[in-house]
Amino acid sequence: QVQLAESGGGLVQAGGSLRLSCTVSGGTSSPSAMAWFRQAPGKEREFVATRRWDGVYLDYAYSVKGRFTLFKANSWKTVHLQMNNLKREDTTVYYCAAGVVATRTSEDYNVWGQGTQVTVSS
Repeated sequence: QVQLAESGGGLVQAGGSLRLSCTVSGGTSSPSAMAWFRQAPGKEREFVATRRWDGVYLDYAYSVKGRFTLFKANSWKTVHLQMNNLKREDTTVYYCAAGVVATRTSEDYNVWGQGTQVTVSS
Protein backbone atom coordinates (compact mmCIF):
# COMPACT_ATOMS: atom_id res chain seq x y z
CA GLN A 1 0.00 0.00 0.00
CA VAL A 2 2.51 2.60 1.17
CA GLN A 3 5.29 3.50 -1.24
CA LEU A 4 8.41 5.56 -0.62
CA ALA A 5 10.47 7.54 -3.08
CA GLU A 6 13.84 9.08 -2.24
CA SER A 7 15.46 12.02 -3.97
CA GLY A 8 18.17 14.58 -3.38
CA GLY A 9 21.30 12.49 -3.64
CA GLY A 10 24.28 13.66 -5.61
CA LEU A 11 27.93 14.65 -5.56
CA VAL A 12 29.19 17.13 -2.99
CA GLN A 13 32.58 18.16 -1.65
CA ALA A 14 33.60 17.37 1.90
CA GLY A 15 32.14 19.91 4.29
CA GLY A 16 29.19 20.57 2.03
CA SER A 17 25.51 19.84 2.49
CA LEU A 18 22.75 17.83 0.87
CA ARG A 19 19.07 17.42 1.65
CA LEU A 20 17.52 14.04 0.99
CA SER A 21 13.75 13.74 0.65
CA CYS A 22 11.44 10.77 1.12
CA THR A 23 7.92 11.15 -0.22
CA VAL A 24 5.17 8.89 1.10
CA SER A 25 2.38 7.84 -1.25
CA GLY A 26 -0.47 5.35 -1.03
CA GLY A 27 -1.97 3.93 2.11
CA THR A 28 -4.84 5.30 4.14
CA SER A 29 -2.73 6.98 6.82
CA SER A 30 0.80 8.16 7.45
CA PRO A 31 3.35 5.61 8.69
CA SER A 32 3.92 5.53 12.42
CA ALA A 33 7.70 5.72 12.05
CA MET A 34 10.19 6.79 9.41
CA ALA A 35 13.90 6.15 9.21
CA TRP A 36 16.98 6.54 7.07
CA PHE A 37 19.57 3.83 6.63
CA ARG A 38 22.65 3.64 4.46
CA GLN A 39 24.41 0.70 2.89
CA ALA A 40 27.78 0.49 1.20
CA PRO A 41 28.62 -2.35 -1.20
CA GLY A 42 29.34 -5.56 0.65
CA LYS A 43 28.20 -4.21 4.01
CA GLU A 44 25.03 -4.44 6.07
CA ARG A 45 22.59 -1.61 6.25
CA GLU A 46 23.60 0.98 8.83
CA PHE A 47 21.19 3.01 10.92
CA VAL A 48 21.31 6.76 10.33
CA ALA A 49 18.23 8.38 11.86
CA THR A 50 14.63 7.66 12.81
CA ARG A 51 11.58 9.51 14.04
CA ARG A 52 7.97 8.95 14.85
CA TRP A 53 5.78 10.56 12.22
CA ASP A 54 4.53 13.03 14.84
CA GLY A 55 8.11 13.90 15.77
CA VAL A 56 7.72 13.06 19.45
CA TYR A 57 10.68 10.67 19.35
CA LEU A 58 13.91 11.22 17.42
CA ASP A 59 17.10 9.20 17.33
CA TYR A 60 20.38 9.57 15.45
CA ALA A 61 23.42 7.42 14.99
CA TYR A 62 26.43 8.72 16.89
CA SER A 63 28.37 9.14 13.65
CA VAL A 64 25.87 11.68 12.30
CA LYS A 65 24.57 13.30 15.46
CA GLY A 66 24.98 17.06 15.28
CA ARG A 67 25.45 16.96 11.50
CA PHE A 68 22.24 15.37 10.21
CA THR A 69 18.67 16.41 10.99
CA LEU A 70 15.54 14.40 10.24
CA PHE A 71 12.48 16.60 9.89
CA LYS A 72 9.12 16.99 8.20
CA ALA A 73 7.30 20.08 7.01
CA ASN A 74 3.96 20.26 8.78
CA SER A 75 1.65 20.08 5.77
CA TRP A 76 3.65 17.78 3.51
CA LYS A 77 3.88 14.00 3.35
CA THR A 78 7.61 14.23 2.87
CA VAL A 79 10.40 13.50 5.33
CA HIS A 80 13.76 15.20 4.84
CA LEU A 81 17.25 14.31 5.95
CA GLN A 82 19.35 17.46 6.09
CA MET A 83 23.00 16.47 5.91
CA ASN A 84 25.57 19.10 6.84
CA ASN A 85 29.35 18.98 7.15
CA LEU A 86 29.46 15.89 4.98
CA LYS A 87 32.49 13.63 5.21
CA ARG A 88 33.91 11.22 2.69
CA GLU A 89 32.89 8.36 4.97
CA ASP A 90 29.25 9.37 4.39
CA THR A 91 29.52 8.19 0.78
CA THR A 92 27.05 5.39 0.12
CA VAL A 93 23.47 4.69 -0.89
CA TYR A 94 20.83 6.09 1.45
CA TYR A 95 17.48 4.38 1.91
CA CYS A 96 14.24 5.66 3.37
CA ALA A 97 12.14 3.23 5.39
CA ALA A 98 8.72 3.15 7.04
CA GLY A 99 7.39 1.01 9.85
CA VAL A 100 5.26 0.97 12.97
CA VAL A 101 7.99 1.55 15.57
CA ALA A 102 10.93 3.94 15.43
CA THR A 103 13.97 1.73 16.03
CA ARG A 104 17.58 1.41 14.94
CA THR A 105 17.06 -2.05 13.43
CA SER A 106 16.49 -2.37 9.70
CA GLU A 107 14.45 -5.56 10.14
CA ASP A 108 11.80 -3.56 12.01
CA TYR A 109 10.85 -1.64 8.86
CA ASN A 110 8.63 -3.20 6.24
CA VAL A 111 8.53 -0.55 3.50
CA TRP A 112 11.64 0.70 1.73
CA GLY A 113 12.51 3.13 -0.99
CA GLN A 114 14.89 2.26 -3.80
CA GLY A 115 17.75 4.37 -2.50
CA THR A 116 19.59 7.49 -3.55
CA GLN A 117 23.35 7.77 -4.04
CA VAL A 118 25.37 10.24 -1.99
CA THR A 119 28.99 10.79 -2.97
CA VAL A 120 31.31 13.04 -0.97
CA SER A 121 34.58 13.99 -2.62
CA SER A 122 37.75 15.54 -1.24
